[in-house]
Amino acid sequence: METTVDVKAAGAAIRRRLGEVMVLADEVVEPLLVALVAGGHMLIEGIPGTGKTLLAQAMARVVGLDFNRIQFTNDLMPSDIVGSSIWRPGRDEFEFLRGPLFTNVVLADEINRTSSRTLSCLLEAMECGRVSVEGETLELAHPFFVVATKNPIEFHGTFPIPEAALDRFLMRVAVGYPDMEGELELYLRRDPESTLRDLAPVLSRDDLLALMARVEQVEVRESLAQYCYEVVTATREHESVALGVSPRAAMSWLRAARARALLGGRDYVLPDDLKALARPVLAHRVFLKGGGDAADLLDGIVSSVSVAL
Repeated sequence: METTVDVKAAGAAIRRRLGEVMVLADEVVEPLLVALVAGGHMLIEGIPGTGKTLLAQAMARVVGLDFNRIQFTNDLMPSDIVGSSIWRPGRDEFEFLRGPLFTNVVLADEINRTSSRTLSCLLEAMECGRVSVEGETLELAHPFFVVATKNPIEFHGTFPIPEAALDRFLMRVAVGYPDMEGELELYLRRDPESTLRDLAPVLSRDDLLALMARVEQVEVRESLAQYCYEVVTATREHESVALGVSPRAAMSWLRAARARALLGGRDYVLPDDLKALARPVLAHRVFLKGGGDAADLLDGIVSSVSVAL
């Protein structure tokens, strides 16, 4: 599938459209765009009321994709997100009613409030692009993009997300309170929900699929692959790390760098692409012996490893 879309211009247009709805730092918007083009999923951490749901809705709208929201709770069942079969007496047969997973963009709201069974069902969908229902495998939409939100662990009724589940997310970012200037701008703007309804798409679904296909064509030089290897090896050998970056995570890092290069209008990866994405792609995949977030440690490793040009 080919497209004549100017990727760099399209990326800038998407940023502008998102900016019409809400005020967000580039540290949040860029990883979201990269994850979308790279075909990955995204985890957004933050307290309620900071625009996580609005961001997912706006992103779906500006790239012309269908959207569903799932509110994860303790009593949510796998059938609530996948769907279930009901008996149709008039036809003497069962009919499968598809659940909210059968769409392009799924907002999995507060995934750390749900049971392990339901979370496992979501993870299968994220990893395979399909679900199993009563012994039958059903394909999901393409593209299929999960934006999951997670409230801080100290909030009531939440549970830790297993390491294997975190690894399914290409990106993790944190959304906090805006600065004073940004928050005042929100107060004076038009209602975000009204702005969202009037938001026009920048890309079509076919354009997005064509861009996603082009990611694999972006060149990664051997020196950058070597740099990637040295960084991930350093995470495995660091004395403070219990579990370092896996080969699959390293490949995800390179794919994300390819997508960032493509959005920058290039067909080759630069060291800056890898460095800019190290924290959102790798930090949630590194686990420290004493617990806590590995982002600062990862920053130190990335800056200490040299790359040959």
